[in-house]
Amino acid sequence: MTAHPWIPTRRRLTDTLLAAMAPVCACVLALGGLSVWAASGNAGSPPRIGVTHARLYLPFGDVPETAAFFRVTNTGDAPDRLVQVTSPAVVGGISLSRHRMSKGASGYREATDSLPVPAGGTLDMSPHTGDVTVPVTRRWQAGDLVPFVLHFEHAGRVEALAVVVRPGQDGA
Repeated sequence: MTAHPWIPTRRRLTDTLLAAMAPVCACVLALGGLSVWAASGNAGSPPRIGVTHARLYLPFGDVPETAAFFRVTNTGDAPDRLVQVTSPAVVGGISLSRHRMSKGASGYREATDSLPVPAGGTLDMSPHTGDVTVPVTRRWQAGDLVPFVLHFEHAGRVEALAVVVRPGQDGA
């Protein structure tokens, strides 16, 4: 006696159950992995970057470059990195640098590819931490506003206007 196609047989039920097990197991495994990832604190919000207290030191004499400083705040749950700074008002290469302590009383500045911005924290640039080295391309005066674009690894572009100040005038 042959079974009708609409009447379930033991073999059809077994085949259907086995076919359903693969996607169910994959879903359980993915849900477990996501739960572990979220429990470890990695499922927070992306970096949220804000830039304030932007200033550019007034160059003096015939120096070829000056420094710009920014306070970069990350209110997100993930860290980010400042990877580049550009400006439509500056001709030439703008670079990132940081201050390194040496065995002597002072230290030295070195070029760097990026500056870290911690999650829920601040990158507060100063002559003692990190800065942006800017070639002098025009005669700025105290109070001038210079546009900059800060490029972040994850947050993308953030525009800022830096005010030209005399070194030491801003408390840095």
